[in-house]
Amino acid sequence: MQELARKMQPTCWGDITAICALYRPGPLGADMDKVYVERKHGRLKVEYKDPVLEPILEDTYGVILYQEQVMQIASAMGGFTMGQADTLRKAMGKKKMEMMAEMKVQFLAGAEELGFAKRVAVEIYEEMEFFAQYGFNKSHSAAYALLSIQTAWLKAHHPAEFMAATMTTEMRKSERITQLIDEVKALGLGICPPDINRPRSEFGVREGEIVFGMGAVKGVGSAAIDIIAACRAELDRDFTDMFDMCENVDLQKVNRKVMEGLINAGAMDRLPGDRRQLSANLDRALAFGQQAARDRAGGQAS
Repeated sequence: MQELARKMQPTCWGDITAICALYRPGPLGADMDKVYVERKHGRLKVEYKDPVLEPILEDTYGVILYQEQVMQIASAMGGFTMGQADTLRKAMGKKKMEMMAEMKVQFLAGAEELGFAKRVAVEIYEEMEFFAQYGFNKSHSAAYALLSIQTAWLKAHHPAEFMAATMTTEMRKSERITQLIDEVKALGLGICPPDINRPRSEFGVREGEIVFGMGAVKGVGSAAIDIIAACRAELDRDFTDMFDMCENVDLQKVNRKVMEGLINAGAMDRLPGDRRQLSANLDRALAFGQQAARDRAGGQAS
């Protein structure tokens, strides 16, 4: 789709609307995206099978692109009312073969009555039939275009914030997060690991760099993040090391699996020890924390 946008070199909202409609199985399968681009840049002559089609297809360089155009052609060439044209659009879109066969007879009869050559009417009907199976209605495509323009502006002018927000919406899909990390790197942005002393589920931005969201770390659920955040707030200070953290959090919820995920994701990189050392001492830290919890439950002071 990005390649299509580069080739088209859009200059107005209508071009973006067209891109959203062109990048679909029907138009792509018939190479209409290539025809549209070539005609837009004047490298291919715009042709209409009949002059009556020009006002309907002028904006799309003679290409049947939108469902509304199918309805307009059915009305102008086949003598359909708008209600009948909408019924035809629905029949084509849902591939109701029996209804389409009936309406084809009606279309050809209407075209003959209005003075159109049967050969041209048959060609136009078959072309409409093909595109109506896959085509967008223009209002739908325009809504996509509006979102595309807004998000493109955000990505161009606020790339870190935009990518952080996008990654937050996709944080449960690890494959998608991997793709977005590649996009972040392609944009020349830095990405920082999460920080146990700045616990947050969502992706964020700090000093122009994206901070990885803890919620996207495999094995770390939102409940564990909430507990870590509440404990950190209650202490009103940073965790000084892994043993300090295990002593104070609820290890029923922030269990071994969670701790391993946080270590591997770099959430404890700011604590003493590298990741290998933290992993090697995890059992000791958990045992220390469990003993501290038992002591608290029994009213024992160290």
